[in-house]
Amino acid sequence: MPSKKPIMKVYVTPEEYRQVIDQADRHGLSISAFARRVCLGQPLPARDHQQARRELARINADLGRLGGLFKLWLCDERRAAPELTYQVRRLLREIEARQRELCAAVGRIA
Repeated sequence: MPSKKPIMKVYVTPEEYRQVIDQADRHGLSISAFARRVCLGQPLPARDHQQARRELARINADLGRLGGLFKLWLCDERRAAPELTYQVRRLLREIEARQRELCAAVGRIA
């Protein structure tokens, strides 16, 4: 079904077109989204911020998985076994490492 949104046409030289494409790519936007934001004076997202957000999402998922494993260990009746205690300590160190990564990633965004 065709879109009912109005269409704007802009004539540009081949060089200007390449510049628009390059700028849109640099900001991680489609040409349409880039032109809309520029024409309306809206801020353009920084690509490194998008990469940092993806990294934060990955780290958050890692922490969620590690937390789930830790909960599983807590529910296990055999958790007093020394080999499990070692594994839980290793798990806690991994969680702490991921938290440090998360803090560093947040620092890069700000």
